[in-house]
Amino acid sequence: MSDTTAETQNQPFTVEQFYKFIKDKKIMAVKCTKCGSTYLPPRPMCTNCLSKELTWFELEKTGKLVTYTVIYIAPVQFKDIAPYAYGIVELRKGLRLPGIIKGIDLEKLEIGMDLTVDFDTETSETWPNWPKYYFRPP
Repeated sequence: MSDTTAETQNQPFTVEQFYKFIKDKKIMAVKCTKCGSTYLPPRPMCTNCLSKELTWFELEKTGKLVTYTVIYIAPVQFKDIAPYAYGIVELRKGLRLPGIIKGIDLEKLEIGMDLTVDFDTETSETWPNWPKYYFRPP
């Protein structure tokens, strides 16, 4: 997938902008046009070659579960969903994204299983009030 519109490319390379893309149901990462390094979450400068010549690109919404943990004692904001799984999924180009895993019995989670990014339409009055994504089985 790719998103190279001028409007997208003129956006700042910040975590705040990453979450604005989440609101549009897009998982966007950053690529250095000098050396090809890729970053998720985004950053305003390539840490490999120090270039500021960056571009946004859209990631596919599927990947493999690399690791996970089950949270039984949750922060106040997440008590209503505990116990829940929180994992890291490896997407395209080896980029990894952490997030909550929904839609599967905790006992059925397996390292290496395929998961898909989905988006939560609920908004919260408390932290975190940014648009949310989560992982689920395809």
